[in-house]
Amino acid sequence: IRASVANTLSMAGMTRLSGNQLVAGAQLLYGKADYELDRTGLLGSGDPGNIVGWLPGGSMFYSHSLSDRLKLGVGFYGNFGLAVDFGDSWAGRNLAGETAMIAMTLQPTLAYKINDQWSVGAGLTANYGLLKIERVALIGGGTQSEKDTDWQYGARLGVMFEPSKTTRMGLVWTSEIEYDFSVVGTVPGILPGRTHTIPIKAGVNSPQQVMASIYHTLNDRWAVTGNLGWQDWSRFSQNTIETNAGTTTSSLKLQDTWHVALGARYQYNATTRINAGIAYDNSFYKDQDRTSFALPNGDTWRFGTGVQYVLSPKSELGLAAEYARSDSSSDPSRLLSGKYDHPYMVFLSAHYSYRF
Repeated sequence: IRASVANTLSMAGMTRLSGNQLVAGAQLLYGKADYELDRTGLLGSGDPGNIVGWLPGGSMFYSHSLSDRLKLGVGFYGNFGLAVDFGDSWAGRNLAGETAMIAMTLQPTLAYKINDQWSVGAGLTANYGLLKIERVALIGGGTQSEKDTDWQYGARLGVMFEPSKTTRMGLVWTSEIEYDFSVVGTVPGILPGRTHTIPIKAGVNSPQQVMASIYHTLNDRWAVTGNLGWQDWSRFSQNTIETNAGTTTSSLKLQDTWHVALGARYQYNATTRINAGIAYDNSFYKDQDRTSFALPNGDTWRFGTGVQYVLSPKSELGLAAEYARSDSSSDPSRLLSGKYDHPYMVFLSAHYSYRF
C-alpha cells in the first residue's frame, strides 16, 4: 500500500521536494507458510513446516535540488525476493533446502517540473540478483550448496499531473528484468560411488509493470489515496532450464496480476499524521490447484496502518505495520504434492527523513 505511492513520488513527484532530503528505512518481515504434503507423492512423508520466518530489509533514498524545477535523486532498495528454508529432514530435502532469491536495486533519477501542473521523471536501474540453493546431497548426506549472482539493467519512467492544489495523479512504468543464473548441480552416477556435475542455467524474471496513483485532500485534516497497478506475469508462463544434457521447458500457467489499493491520511495535530489502507492483489497462477511448492502465491488482501511524527522542522520519523493474507495453493507434483493453507505475512517498517 505505502510502497506504491512512494514509487510514484520517487519519480516525477520528486519535484515537490524542496531542498535536499535523505530518507533511510528498515523493514522486518515475518512469514507463516506451512507446506503440508498430502502423502501421495513418490518421495514419501515429512513436512517442512513454516518455510519463511523472519527476514530483514532496508532502503535509502536521497534527493538533491539542482534548481527549483530540476531534481536529482538516487535510491538503494530491495527490489523483490524471498528466502525460504524447507529444512534438511523433509521428504524433498535432496531437491530443496534453504533457498534465497534476492534482488537489490541502485537507481539514479532525474525529475523535471514542466509547469505548475506537469512533472516528469526518468531513472535507470542497476539490479543485483543473488540465487542461493542449499540441500542435502544425494550421496553422503552432506550439504550441497550452489550460488550465483547476476547484474541486469532496466529503466523507470514517471509522470505526475496536478489538476488543482488538492489533487495530484501519478503514473510509473518499470521495465522487465531477466536474471540469468548458472549453478552446478551434483547427481549420482551410473556406477556406485560415482557422481557427475551438471551445469544448470535458469532464468528468474521480474515482469514489466505499471502503477497509477492518486492523492486528494478533502480538508485540513483528511486526505484519500488510491493505486491501480498491473504486472505482466503471463509473459513468463514458459520457464526454461538448460543443462548440458538438454533443455527442459515447463508451463506454470501464469496470468497478469492487478493491484488495487485505497487509503486515508488523518492529520491528528501539527506533528502527527496517521495513515491506513487496504489493498488487493490477484494471484499470478491461473489455477490455485496447479502451482509450484517453491513459489507460494494466491489472491492476497493487505491491511496496513502507520504514523508519521515530526521530530523537528527538518526531520521526521515514520512507523508502519502491514498484514497480508493469501489464498491457499496446491502443487500436484508426483514427487512432492501438497498444499499451503492460507499463508500470511506481517511487515514492520520504520523510516527516518532529514532535510538539509
